[in-house]
Amino acid sequence: MDEIPIAQRDLPPASPPPPWGRIVVGIFLGVGAIAAVVGLWLAQISGETVVEAEREPEPEPAPTVENVLGHLPYADAGESDLVNVTADGSVRLRSAAAARYQEMAAAARREGVLLAALSGYRTKAQQDYLFFQIKEQRNQRPSERAEVSAPPGFSEHHTGYAIDIGDANVPATHLSPQFENTAAFTWLQANAARYGFELSFPRDNPQGIAYEPWHWRFVGDMESLETFYRAQNLPPISP
Repeated sequence: MDEIPIAQRDLPPASPPPPWGRIVVGIFLGVGAIAAVVGLWLAQISGETVVEAEREPEPEPAPTVENVLGHLPYADAGESDLVNVTADGSVRLRSAAAARYQEMAAAARREGVLLAALSGYRTKAQQDYLFFQIKEQRNQRPSERAEVSAPPGFSEHHTGYAIDIGDANVPATHLSPQFENTAAFTWLQANAARYGFELSFPRDNPQGIAYEPWHWRFVGDMESLETFYRAQNLPPISP
């Protein structure tokens, strides 16, 4: 102790220099960990954004429409727009369909073919009789009757755009599959589309309705086209 200067005898021992290397390494490790966490977070957000951007919207469920034994529902045309097609007024159609039918019948007549208008617009009461009363008279099950006649509320005739056509020269074939063997049917197949008419129930039609070569519908304007094709394109529900 005598060799230590008095001024330094009571001073604390000198601290060792700070471990700067370890501190620097610690700082870098801490910064690296933070960067990794931030990177993962950004990657997650970026990934979710990409997924959201690439994800296609889920398709809306297909609309459906109820049917009865394969027949689609149609609204009643009412009386306001109906026009006589026959002289006695027994067959009526909506004005647009009636005008084009008259043009079509006149064109067929010029070629020696006589079209006969058999049935046009029907009320639900008339269709009720044709479906239920005739079904009972013929002892038919509903499914059998539905192959040849629609239940009330489900007939194209309610629209005022549908018409049953025969050959006036061969009345025995009226409302019969044999109508397809007449000159009138051959002429209609070749020319009806020119006047906006098409066959409603051809063979093997998707509704499962019996072949009706006499049953034609007018689709020559937007209203009539929408009436039938909006209903057609909706997948029916099995009864």
